[in-house]
Amino acid sequence: MSLIQYHFNVEKDDFDRAGEASSNIKKILRQLGIDAAIIRKVAISTYEAEINVVIHSLGGVISLEIDTSSIKITAKDRGPGIANIELAMQAGYSTASDKVREMGFGAGMGLPNMEKCADKFEVESVVGIGTTITMHMYI
Repeated sequence: MSLIQYHFNVEKDDFDRAGEASSNIKKILRQLGIDAAIIRKVAISTYEAEINVVIHSLGGVISLEIDTSSIKITAKDRGPGIANIELAMQAGYSTASDKVREMGFGAGMGLPNMEKCADKFEVESVVGIGTTITMHMYI
């Protein structure tokens, strides 16, 4: 059972606000006195997930749930979905447009970085519907 829950809307192509959800989550965790090393992992993985929603989807929601033993981050988007999760998990693989790459995003490290930072990591995706990424960091 979650003791604390927050939800943050993330809009497609909203690069001006990209990173806002992960920044807010970082502030919440600091206020709760969570260990700095855990906050760093949560911040990195949440930022990567948030940027992926901005770049690759039609928008979505980043959710934070905290209980006595873990922090759970869920990124749920609407959009094209991931046709080949195994391929998408490979470092350097990206479907980002040239425009997105010119802005400094789309290097293909988002999913690998999320997996590396999480104690438990899951990707569920349905082509044409969307993707849900769930990450747990143990406290």
